[in-house]
Amino acid sequence: MQVWGKILGAFFGFLLGGPFGLLLGLFLGHKFDKVRSNIYGGGFGGFTSGGNQADRQAAFFHAAFAVMGHVAKAKGRVTAEEIRVASAIMDRMGLQGESRRQAQDAFREGKEEDFPLEDVLVRVRQASAGRSDLLQFFLEVQIQAAFADGTLHPSERQLLHVIARMLGFSERQLEQRLQMQEAAFRFQQGGFHQQYQQQGGFRQAPTRDQLADAYKVLGVSAEATAQELKRAYRKQMNEHHPDKLAAKGLPPEMMELAKQKTQELQAAYDLIRKEKGFK
Repeated sequence: MQVWGKILGAFFGFLLGGPFGLLLGLFLGHKFDKVRSNIYGGGFGGFTSGGNQADRQAAFFHAAFAVMGHVAKAKGRVTAEEIRVASAIMDRMGLQGESRRQAQDAFREGKEEDFPLEDVLVRVRQASAGRSDLLQFFLEVQIQAAFADGTLHPSERQLLHVIARMLGFSERQLEQRLQMQEAAFRFQQGGFHQQYQQQGGFRQAPTRDQLADAYKVLGVSAEATAQELKRAYRKQMNEHHPDKLAAKGLPPEMMELAKQKTQELQAAYDLIRKEKGFK
């Protein structure tokens, strides 16, 4: 329940106008709280019990970029680098026109000092009840954004732990995702993902570190057997398959990220198979 508007309105109203000012401040504060409730409460981005699929998808999209803006603010003021990172993610999604404007507006909302992070995350979790893959995708988007500049600031890590906990993930699960994303960043920087996409295969042998990152992308150790590798690959592909995520409510604007993730998993899996001689 939003009450801060009424409290602050009544306080400053009394200071400025005595009892009459208190009543006026209380009234204006109530109006303010009602507006905030519509934005961040029951009607935030369509997270309502009666909302249709399109409303819920729009809500998920808005919340993802708003929380992303909040993560960007974790290190202090949002710098040009954080804005560049957000723009790069929008580019990866292929966002243009109205969709891009909505993402930018949501990102700016998340940077506000009074952004109700916990309220938003509670509603994301409630709206995605029974769809853990969708919640995992939401968390991974935040991790990707935090890692997009190649480093993870301690304050970003701390905030990601808060986000993960609010979404129902343990510390161990988050740390595993962080390790996987860090490896994915290096894997992408190494050019193997792009080479695989452009040439349909690998034209050069990977280094030991690149092969190790490929294992981490799939969430398995370098000692994994062929069967363990295949099981991990299938599990990851099942969790990130665009069609399955779409059926669970992933916004169409975010589908490109899911496709890129499956391509990354495929590239890592094929690289390991080729190097180890697995079938």
